[in-house]
Amino acid sequence: MTGIVFDIKRYAVHDGPGIRTTVFLKGCPLRCWWCHNPESFSVEILQVPRSVLLDGKTIETTETIGKEMEVKELMEEILKDTMYYEESGGGVTFSGGEPLMQTDFVQAAIRACKEAGLHVAIDTSGVASREQFERIVDDADLFLYDIKHLNDQKHQKYTGVSNRLVLDNLAFLLDQKKEVIIRYPVVPGINDEEQQLLALEELLKRYGHQLPELHLLPYHAIARGKYERFKLPYKMNGTEALSKEEVLPYQNRFTKLGLKVKIGG
Repeated sequence: MTGIVFDIKRYAVHDGPGIRTTVFLKGCPLRCWWCHNPESFSVEILQVPRSVLLDGKTIETTETIGKEMEVKELMEEILKDTMYYEESGGGVTFSGGEPLMQTDFVQAAIRACKEAGLHVAIDTSGVASREQFERIVDDADLFLYDIKHLNDQKHQKYTGVSNRLVLDNLAFLLDQKKEVIIRYPVVPGINDEEQQLLALEELLKRYGHQLPELHLLPYHAIARGKYERFKLPYKMNGTEALSKEEVLPYQNRFTKLGLKVKIGG
């Protein structure tokens, strides 16, 4: 069983509890305007031209984005940091892109992680079929679940897809008594208006104690250079990154609902 991985981030502390290894898988059904991993859009391995400055000279080279890996090979990388997982209560997080775009590989990798006694989190957009979620729901310990916009028309405009699957799959996971943490990207001019924030409040209230934690992810513009390299349109030009201080009012607002609210995950 093989999958296409485009990055493995070790010692991650913002992708679930403790110290973790985050495995980024290629492929995503969304096209969020603010996405900071545009290299994840396609499942295919990409060859991208790149200019490197060396000793004052510009050298034109090619960067390979994505690597085909077997589950056994991936586990060899993951298990290198077992000591950190054990000491910190950490584990492995599968992210992307949308990891469920490679459901066969993710399912096999999750089961290998569970056999090794590791905690597993899935960082998901929620845009996948019910059958895909059913295949991994019993083995995954935690879902880091993206809510990008609660107005379906605007969700389609800014991500390219409807939010109906997102909300349906959220209800399914909670019905299965899974641990779910909502992750909400705060994007100026897109999902920070009062009507949207009220809708998010209603969602959190609706599920009450089942959603005790919320992660607010401030918009940043560090991916702009990637879009230039990959010759992709960057739709966020002119939008300034948000500082932690600018997100504090949102944190205070949602904390009043009785939630644990973190900035940055």
